[in-house]
Amino acid sequence: MAKARNFKELQAGMSPERRARNQAEAERLLRELPLEELRAARELTQVQLAEALSISQTAVSKLERRTDLYISTLARFIEAMGGHLEIRAVFPDGDIRIQGFAGDRR
Repeated sequence: MAKARNFKELQAGMSPERRARNQAEAERLLRELPLEELRAARELTQVQLAEALSISQTAVSKLERRTDLYISTLARFIEAMGGHLEIRAVFPDGDIRIQGFAGDRR
């Protein structure tokens, strides 16, 4: 049976290129979180978010599981976590920020 090693030991044995790839992948994953994981990453409970939104914890749970939300609902959810919602169209030649949606205050 192989001896368990901690992450620092594993990382020490990695090439700089592999460490850079791992870091880039970790950053990509953090940029692509489902709502539930985003809330958890912001160290908020469903109860705390429910209080900020003046809704029930059950409603927060349902929102996190939905795959289709109104933009205004998503904007309120993000704002309750301390952020703001931006909507971008992504094209091969560049990204365009779409304005005029609920929560778009910049």
